[in-house]
Amino acid sequence: MKHAITLTFTLLLAPLNAVRAADFIIVGKDTPPVPIIIFKDAPPRTRDAAVMLADYIGKISGQKPPVVDGEPSPMPERAIWVGVQPAVRTLFPKTDFAFKHAEETLLVADEKYLVIAGRDRWNPAHMEAKGRLAMKTGLQQEYGTANAVYSFLQEQLGVRWLWPEEEDVIQSERIAIAPIERRYHPQIRARGGMLVKASLGDNKETGEELWARFQRVQLDSMDMSGGHGFGDWWEKYGAEHPVYFAAAPDGSRKAVKPKASNTKLCASNPKVWQQWLEDTSAKVRADPLLRVINVSPNDGYTSGHCTCANCLAWDHPKGEKVEWGFGGGVKIQGVSQTDRDVRFANTLARMLKERFPDRELFVLLNAYGLARHPPLGVVPDNNVIISSVANFHLRSPADRKLPMQQHAGWAKVAKHLMWRPNLGSQAGLSWGMPDVAMTQAGEDFRFAADTHCLGLFFDLFWLHWATQGPHYYALAHLAWNPQTDVAALMDDFYQRGFGPAAADVKAYWQLLERTRMEFVAEEPSRHRAFDVPKKYTPELFAKAQSQLDAAAAKLKAAGETYRRRLHFIQCGLDYTKLVVETRAGMQKLEASKGKDAEAKANVLANWERVGQMQKAFPAFAINWQPVFRAPAGGDDSERHKRIMGLHPDTPLSGRTLRELRAPGLE
Repeated sequence: MKHAITLTFTLLLAPLNAVRAADFIIVGKDTPPVPIIIFKDAPPRTRDAAVMLADYIGKISGQKPPVVDGEPSPMPERAIWVGVQPAVRTLFPKTDFAFKHAEETLLVADEKYLVIAGRDRWNPAHMEAKGRLAMKTGLQQEYGTANAVYSFLQEQLGVRWLWPEEEDVIQSERIAIAPIERRYHPQIRARGGMLVKASLGDNKETGEELWARFQRVQLDSMDMSGGHGFGDWWEKYGAEHPVYFAAAPDGSRKAVKPKASNTKLCASNPKVWQQWLEDTSAKVRADPLLRVINVSPNDGYTSGHCTCANCLAWDHPKGEKVEWGFGGGVKIQGVSQTDRDVRFANTLARMLKERFPDRELFVLLNAYGLARHPPLGVVPDNNVIISSVANFHLRSPADRKLPMQQHAGWAKVAKHLMWRPNLGSQAGLSWGMPDVAMTQAGEDFRFAADTHCLGLFFDLFWLHWATQGPHYYALAHLAWNPQTDVAALMDDFYQRGFGPAAADVKAYWQLLERTRMEFVAEEPSRHRAFDVPKKYTPELFAKAQSQLDAAAAKLKAAGETYRRRLHFIQCGLDYTKLVVETRAGMQKLEASKGKDAEAKANVLANWERVGQMQKAFPAFAINWQPVFRAPAGGDDSERHKRIMGLHPDTPLSGRTLRELRAPGLE
């Protein structure tokens, strides 16, 4: 039986409120659905959101409203208006439709009309760009209206997107909205890099990309990369302009081996600045959507920094004492490059501002490696964004203290911060272990918000939904609103996802969250994931399984939807057991120096089981790409690195074994 509902602006939906006479009725048993009117020539993403709104009203009520492009004539007596259009200013004369904040959204309703709108900015001539793996289409500078629709669907219509292609909808033959005027604008404007594998253009639009869009993570208003700024410079300029590059102690200027892309610049060289300005100017003129240019030093922070007199003079003498090398055993005793890097970024930022005074352009600088501490003698200009590589997310209390201090220090001197942690694999994150920390995520995002963070780039979540999905869910909501009550959010997730079994599924995830937090606190090595069998014991798995069994018992008489979702979670536990069993077998093989034939056979048998799991598991449960693929031949070091310690052909390296015996914090 369907119920009449009035939906109020709250995350935890109260669906059975009485309908009031002054409410705006979207649809009812005897009331046909109101039309949805989208402004004329709306950009594709905005129009897609309006069509999606109609689809979900249909799913909820059984009656799908029509979508009308442009203001109809005559004016309908009741309607939903998507986006700002001339009529809404007349219908709501006391409402200010001049958005003053980036990505600002607005929801306003009376008894006759509802407006769902946001600040939209786009250039019709520049709506496509090449992404990493796919084309970016329907590009806008700001997607305020689209994100306003996705917010409305969650906060007013109670739609939940639990994980890719798994949604929860409360059916009701009548939907009514109380009079309201609500505005919101997200503080964090670069959100797509948090779950980069679901970002626009990273892949073709599958369930993961759509999930990220619906959660308001994908369609953001600033594009901040997490990489480095000059990776192609040696290839372009090394032969003709070696003076652009870092001077070694002997005065030579050569490419870094084996990766020339890691070759550092001579940051104090005016010729470098001018070359950068000319290159960047061409990009800015060609792309009116370009706003942020990465000027971070190339990777490999322990080697290759310039030792010319001018660059060394840019380093603050009281900076942190550090050491970097140049190969062949050559070591340099110096100080942190923080002041040097900021001076370089400021120089480029000022040149860019002078050349393009009418464009809002920023340069992005990593606070990374030997430059994690804030500067002592210089502050970043207002058009410099500091990318704080502060690794406090998913870390133990001991590991978190210093990076949080460094991040807070940068917040005192820089107007703009991006938070860009290297996640690593603290408790088997990349392997697909249940490396979840929802409670800590809430703490971290409130801290990031307090340090005026405006962007995110996390390196790297691999999107294992059956083992890490609740963590992604919490992150997505926190990226949109860092003040989200995570405990309430997750209670709603469990209730909406699992109904009568909500308490048991909650207990399951809390057990896994508590276990991983204990594990990372007890095992200090950054390679701690190789010791997962120590904490993820048969006793733990028995307890976790008992919680899922209790959930299954409560769902015997429930609908197939709940049982399907529980099966998804069960697949995650089965996979987790497989990872731990495989790693335990590899530990035996390592202890025997490769001679334990039984351990090797068991490990290889698990790899055979993987093939069966891949066929049987539901879509998106596990991302098989980074793990459990047979080692490739030739030079495939990245692939081998990801499965190191899980296959007899990729045992732990000598360096890793040494670090495990003498663990050190990151």
